[in-house]
Amino acid sequence: MSLLETIHGPRDLDGLSPAQLQQLAGEVRRFLVTEVSKTGGHLGPNLGVVELTIALHRVFESPRDPIIFDTGHQSYVHKLLTGRQDFSMLRQKGGLAGYPQRSESVHDVVESSHASSSLSWADGVSRAFEMSGQDDRHVAVVVGDGALTGGMTWEALNNISDDNTRNLVIVVNDNGRSYAPTIGGMARFLNDVRTRRTYRNLHRGSRQLFNRLGSPARALYRGVRGGLHGFLSRFTNNEALYSNLDIKYLGPIDGHDLPALEQALRQAKQYEAPVIVHVITQKGRGYEPALADEADQFHAVGQIDAETGEPVGAASSPSWTSVFADEVVAIAEENPRLVGITAAMLRPVGLHKMAARFPERVLDVGIAEQHAVTSAAGLAFGGLHPVVAVYATFINRAFDQVLMDVALHKAGVTFVLDRAGVTGPDGPSHHGMWDLAILQVVPGIRLSAPRDATRLREQLREAVAIEDAPTVLRFSKGSVGAEVEAVRRTADGVDVLAEATQQDVLIMTVGPMAEIGLDVAARLEHQGIGATVVDPRWVVPIPRSIIDMAAAHRIVISIEDGVRVAGVGTRLRQDMRAAGVDTAVTELGLPDEFLDHATRAEILEQVGLTPQQIARDVVAQVLGSKIPVARQEARRSQVDIDAEA
Repeated sequence: MSLLETIHGPRDLDGLSPAQLQQLAGEVRRFLVTEVSKTGGHLGPNLGVVELTIALHRVFESPRDPIIFDTGHQSYVHKLLTGRQDFSMLRQKGGLAGYPQRSESVHDVVESSHASSSLSWADGVSRAFEMSGQDDRHVAVVVGDGALTGGMTWEALNNISDDNTRNLVIVVNDNGRSYAPTIGGMARFLNDVRTRRTYRNLHRGSRQLFNRLGSPARALYRGVRGGLHGFLSRFTNNEALYSNLDIKYLGPIDGHDLPALEQALRQAKQYEAPVIVHVITQKGRGYEPALADEADQFHAVGQIDAETGEPVGAASSPSWTSVFADEVVAIAEENPRLVGITAAMLRPVGLHKMAARFPERVLDVGIAEQHAVTSAAGLAFGGLHPVVAVYATFINRAFDQVLMDVALHKAGVTFVLDRAGVTGPDGPSHHGMWDLAILQVVPGIRLSAPRDATRLREQLREAVAIEDAPTVLRFSKGSVGAEVEAVRRTADGVDVLAEATQQDVLIMTVGPMAEIGLDVAARLEHQGIGATVVDPRWVVPIPRSIIDMAAAHRIVISIEDGVRVAGVGTRLRQDMRAAGVDTAVTELGLPDEFLDHATRAEILEQVGLTPQQIARDVVAQVLGSKIPVARQEARRSQVDIDAEA
């Protein structure tokens, strides 16, 4: 039996010798490489936090002392040490989640994997402990150096520093590409001095003394203390990132030196006030293919060969992201006013090729979606056309900026939302299922959803040509499906994908749901029911031709991979009613629920968005046994009447 197999909970770590702890760290790394290579997942970040996670669980008493991860993709080692060692179905339906999940363990606190929120969580939890008299409980939070680029982190630090009497330890996991040298004995000595109780009492007493002497003395105190802290920080080779915060700082610490980590964390725990522990780790530690990966050191991988790190079963067709990546470069070649903006996701959203070709025209603002959007409004005012590329789930974070900074000012900004709709294995916080409902309430906005690669290229060009309003292009995760050609295109840009002589059912599909719509139409045809399938291409505002076609059919079905509540189908129904069209509408989409991790196909089946289920329901509606009931006969549309005249 391996040492790892004997670890069923954090307290099993307490009796291990230094040699056994090193052995355990090696076993954990081998386990991660072996298991994650089979399922895919966040490999590089977890290889980098093995020793750090072991040290955290030896020093703190989880779950009594909550350990919060920002973001949760670095929690695999935490899962292993808290009794979850079956990784055979990691990120698959019924298996372990790729992020902390409360339903899995009492040791998991924060499920959301949106970065930069952890310090606010920790601030709230530690305040609750203090306010309720639980002074013997601590909060430890692990925040990546990337998350520190998010404004929410600094809002939290500002508040933590204003009320610094709580048991809160902030571990900055710095795994940047520049691997800083470990600081030696002098740094450890100074760290020890700064956290001794006598020093802390002296610090607190001096602050109280200066406070009693009035505001000039308080200003003098802050200046002297800030200068001393800055001197010590520079003397110990720290870049003084936190020198203006009234929070104790320890580090930098070698994140792979277990004794040093434990010493620093115990000092921080005993200090009885907020402490920042700056830990330098190496992403991909112990796995040569990850270390050799210049892109992101295997931040996230699909199935790979554990020996070589090479992908297994690579997709034969291009991804949506790669199609966008090539097309945006082609447009930038033609249009010197085009600039790209992303929020710490240059490669994942496909802007890396534009950055390589036009480095001065691509901005990575860090994990700061709000800043990215308002900055884009400013760029538009200055005469440029910004393309803001983020994951669909992250545009939620910048809604106010889209509304008040871009739309209100009629700024020509294009938003490209990758991973829209059901994304699959990353779970609730990564499904891009809210963007259609959230963004369509923005006045003047125009939303497009391409169904295939050709339409993506086409609609991206249409989007960046609009200079007086925000435009949105959304597409799915993974490989692009087959090309879906239209039978014809209406004057207002709607693609008619299938037409029957008998106008029973009008099926409006959003983006890649076109394939499902066509499958449904084929099944209905076998039942003697005629169906017309349309792809609006630009789903908001609803094109007038779709309203006219709806009037000519017995029932309308909308199919989208966003939430039904306030979705495109709802918009269609409202616009039909406003136009005096009373045809029944069935709005099909995702429920307003948090959907667990599973494959896209499994989730669509779970929520009833399969051709079989949809066709079965439509047949019942046409026959009058299920509501909304289709009207008895199709009506001629005004377009048909005008054509006959």
